[in-house]
Amino acid sequence: MTDAAMEISGVNRNDRFTRGSRLVDLLSKAGLVLAILAVILYGSFASPAFFTAGNMLNVLTSMSIVGIVVVGMTFVLVVGGLADLSVPATIACGAILSLGLQPLIGPVPAFVLAVALAGLIGLLNGVLVGYVGINPIIATLGVGTIGLGIVQAAVGGVIVYGSNTASAEFAKGRLLGIPVVVLIFLAVALIGHFALSRSFWGRWTLATGGNYSAAEASAVPVKAVKAGAFVITALASGISGGLLGLTLQSARPLIGSGYEFSAITAVVVGGVSIIGGFGSVPRAIAGLVFVQLLTNVMVLQGVRTPIQGFVLGTLIVGAVGMDAALRKRGVA
Repeated sequence: MTDAAMEISGVNRNDRFTRGSRLVDLLSKAGLVLAILAVILYGSFASPAFFTAGNMLNVLTSMSIVGIVVVGMTFVLVVGGLADLSVPATIACGAILSLGLQPLIGPVPAFVLAVALAGLIGLLNGVLVGYVGINPIIATLGVGTIGLGIVQAAVGGVIVYGSNTASAEFAKGRLLGIPVVVLIFLAVALIGHFALSRSFWGRWTLATGGNYSAAEASAVPVKAVKAGAFVITALASGISGGLLGLTLQSARPLIGSGYEFSAITAVVVGGVSIIGGFGSVPRAIAGLVFVQLLTNVMVLQGVRTPIQGFVLGTLIVGAVGMDAALRKRGVA
């Protein structure tokens, strides 16, 4: 289906701001950048440790692990899949298998096989959501629980340790002064951005999330596109889990806990519509940068964990409310 066809059928929803107000469009794009700058400015004055090379490097490294998941989660939200709650189990699968299989088949095959098996979890999610029609929250929560149970049973609930020092040195190493994990994150982000904004699959993803019925009537393979979003998220989570395991040189079944919340928070705060049909990888990454910097400032200021959770939860509610308001304004 061509762009013109999608516009004629009203499928292309990525122009919702321009149909409402250009001022709202400008504020929505500049608002997040201004928020990031405000956090950097406040953090620099509030804590001498904030704007140091060591702290910024730690923020960038931790942001890269969850950022890979953010790229995949963007596809799920844009396609109208609400969220993928199997991410913690998928990350655990990637981490445990990438370390546990090292003595048997070597570090590289173990990493590839771990990511592939993580992709199987996404395929099961995709079939249940895209073809069977089960609610994404219920399907991914159920599959995630089953997957985590299998992972726990496979390792006996214990911690798995790495045995290949070369792979650990590679994951912790740097190329041209930049951490390898950061470079991998940037590569995944570029591929995800190209796939969502420049490929037919990306246009179909936006079309399916914007208007499922119209996209189906326009010959878009909506079921496959919806299922594919969950496969992409699972593959991203598998890569993230594998890198996390190699970096820490240890993995346990609950190693991925909380990553799904961090990823959803970043994507929603970045302005990606939770209902589907609008969003991009750069916007999601901008949301990730804001959330990570804000969290780092709160940690340096000694803000208690429950208060941090309250702040991040408030951000989600505010972002979803803004999405609903902009959607209503664009349709009106």
